[in-house]
Amino acid sequence: MNRAVYDERPPGSLVPTSVAEASRAMAGDTTLSENYAFAGMHHIFDQHVDSAVPRLQFANDDKHLLACCSLDGTLSIMTLSPPPASVKVTLKGHGGPVTDFAWSLSNDIIVSTSLDGTLRIWNTEDGRCIREVRDPESSELLCCTFQPMNNNLTVVGNSKHHLQVVNISTGKKVKGGSSKLTGRVLSLSFDAPGRILWAGDDRGSIFSFLFDMATGKLTKAKRLVVSEGSSICSISARSWISREARDPSLLVNACVNKLLLYRVVDNEGTLQLKRSFPIQHGSQHVHSIFCPLMSFRQGACVVTGSEDACVYFFDVERNTKAIVNKLQGHGGPVLDVSFNCDESLLASADSTGMVIIWRREQK
Repeated sequence: MNRAVYDERPPGSLVPTSVAEASRAMAGDTTLSENYAFAGMHHIFDQHVDSAVPRLQFANDDKHLLACCSLDGTLSIMTLSPPPASVKVTLKGHGGPVTDFAWSLSNDIIVSTSLDGTLRIWNTEDGRCIREVRDPESSELLCCTFQPMNNNLTVVGNSKHHLQVVNISTGKKVKGGSSKLTGRVLSLSFDAPGRILWAGDDRGSIFSFLFDMATGKLTKAKRLVVSEGSSICSISARSWISREARDPSLLVNACVNKLLLYRVVDNEGTLQLKRSFPIQHGSQHVHSIFCPLMSFRQGACVVTGSEDACVYFFDVERNTKAIVNKLQGHGGPVLDVSFNCDESLLASADSTGMVIIWRREQK
């Protein structure tokens, strides 16, 4: 590759280079503010009202299917089409608050973790629990994620500081697929190829691990102390193909009243702070996301919840007035946000159990 062709933007630029005209055309010739003008509420789900909804996520490559988990011990799979929007199925079986969940790549399975000390594997079509895997330490399970290249493998984090790779087909731990952090494991994210795993704990540290694709073994690589004693609530990884923006990046919520954007500087997952954005976040488990079509636009946008009951959109390339949009309507701290695949809808969930679906303005 001739580097000179691609270096029209400064090193560390997160947005596409001007070479990526074809990709930008997919998103239309509009500004970031126009693209992320979410006008009104498309629908409100209140089936979990009075219990916090800590996580929600649209299904992979889907416009209308999404799921959420609740501290009431259940998960909901919701569909927005055909109207009216409705709860398609409720996943019942956990004996305690559900802390996290993840869709499989084909959306036919959801895995979930709970304070009851179990990982559960669910059939998303009929809501049946296919398998229950108990934590060997009988500790609370706090987070989970699929290995992106091998959905037979799930990584789980627990309250006794341990990470564990689990084969969901057998329900067995993977040999060599465990490690220990400095605190309760609260957040997990793989890079797109599935070779690096980042894990955050409640002592303010982010660890990177090298993942052996053949064996499922984890090797501890690097540690970054973001802020001593602060909880790393959310980690989102994003990598870029060479003809667009080049820097792999990590988006982090860490209870420091800022949303943090890191650059991944090597193949061991070493992190370097690129930017931070002010939000209200001191104690709740607030999450954030990269916009799915970010790589197709002139700008680069991230979205986060906040303890002031608002949803914030930030342009990561704008030096001043980085807020692109702010959505108001929740009655408590916004804990998670999720886009559908074409960014026509945004979902947000809060500490009161409310899930709001926001509709993007039609141009």
